Amino acid sequence: MTLREHEGVTYAQGFRAAAAHCGIRKKALDVALIVSDRPAMAAGMFTRNRCCAAPVIVSRRHVARGTIRGILVNSGNANAATGAAGVRAAETCLKEAAQRLHCRPAELLVASTGIIGVPLPVEKIVGALDGLAAGLSASNGARAAEAIMTTDTFAKQRACSVALRGGTVRIGGIAKGAGMIMPNMATMLAFITCDGRIGRTRWQRMLRHAVNASFNCITIDGDTSTNDCVLALANGASGVAVEKEEEDKVYAALEALCMELAHLIVRDGEGATKFVTITVEGCARTRDADAIARTVANSPLVKTALTGCNPNWGRVIAAAGRAGVAFDPERMDVYFNGVLTVKNGCGAGASKAVLDELFKQKEITIRVVLREGHARATVWTTDLSHEYVAINVAYS
Repeated sequence: MTLREHEGVTYAQGFRAAAAHCGIRKKALDVALIVSDRPAMAAGMFTRNRCCAAPVIVSRRHVARGTIRGILVNSGNANAATGAAGVRAAETCLKEAAQRLHCRPAELLVASTGIIGVPLPVEKIVGALDGLAAGLSASNGARAAEAIMTTDTFAKQRACSVALRGGTVRIGGIAKGAGMIMPNMATMLAFITCDGRIGRTRWQRMLRHAVNASFNCITIDGDTSTNDCVLALANGASGVAVEKEEEDKVYAALEALCMELAHLIVRDGEGATKFVTITVEGCARTRDADAIARTVANSPLVKTALTGCNPNWGRVIAAAGRAGVAFDPERMDVYFNGVLTVKNGCGAGASKAVLDELFKQKEITIRVVLREGHARATVWTTDLSHEYVAINVAYS
């Protein structure tokens, strides 16, 4: 299976998209519509942030109700911390979109990203709907990917196909995210389409597992957004049923797609200069390995050492030791890009010159090995640079 770099949410049959500039952002595309030509099975993963945004509240409710026809998404305004008025604003946008798509508002999902605490400019979004509905096309997947960007520096889309006995199933997706990234459900915004025929329960289970293996394993700054969601539609337009015995093939493709989109988010992390893989193995439980990996990944001291190309392994073991996991520090090893740097909790005598050159690389793997069991976990992250601070100081 090969991931296609230049295809996205309209690669699957029966899906169209449109994007426009409605005026929320100064110049860029800032509103998109993704539509299935037929009712689609919907699955969703949503932020666990208690201060969740209005679109999360509305879409969570609509996903639970049944089939879905489309997704309306805007950038530049999160419609978060806007109270009951924010929920009404999201519902109004869906009501207006439903009239143009000849479906019920409950058959649409909504997502937003951008500034928190600012009322959603409903009139601007509604004013763009006629053009969006008229412009729906299978050739507009890339424009939809562009319209959901905020501090992203590039649009993120991928697609793939899976050969089953009954024919070929296509899956496509787009995502956005560069900051406020620390998944706790999913993360950022991601929209996935599939033209296979599959039941809603199985589709939701597949999405949950794929998200846990991908989006839930990345962090840029340790902050879980108010608006995070991953929404997936499967419309059956290919006519190919995803039978139980071939579900693993489709799942493998879905996971690979999610993994690639998640990695693109990390590579586009605000101010990031390095792509960092942190693997912890030899733990008693997977959740222990995950806790240590996330603590190391989110440590400002570790992240700034990475920015400064400083192989300060003491910061790694200090972060691991405060993760709330019981282990014997005298049985801990640490490797940087395969170079043994810590042995049994102490420096292993690795060459400083070798480590200095290693830390100048753009991709770094930190491997922490304990001897408490057989569980392991991997988290992907970035370094923390001066540019990250500058971007977020200027964001609003």
